[in-house]
Amino acid sequence: MLASNFQVVGRIEHVEVIAVRHSIRVLDFLKQTYGRWRWRKLKGVAGVLLGDGTIRLAELHWYEAHGIGNAR
Repeated sequence: MLASNFQVVGRIEHVEVIAVRHSIRVLDFLKQTYGRWRWRKLKGVAGVLLGDGTIRLAELHWYEAHGIGNAR
């Protein structure tokens, strides 16, 4: 996993599910680290504030599971 050096600015839009269950390559890691939930990988577009102060439009990818938090 990569460390992030940005902050999401505004809403994440155009959210879509891109992987579920066994099609998630890091599923074993997620289960061992956070628990055996119904994991999904999602993507969306949002403005991000970079470390140098610039704001750029970026495609974000993240994992979420019902019951342990929501990144949106």
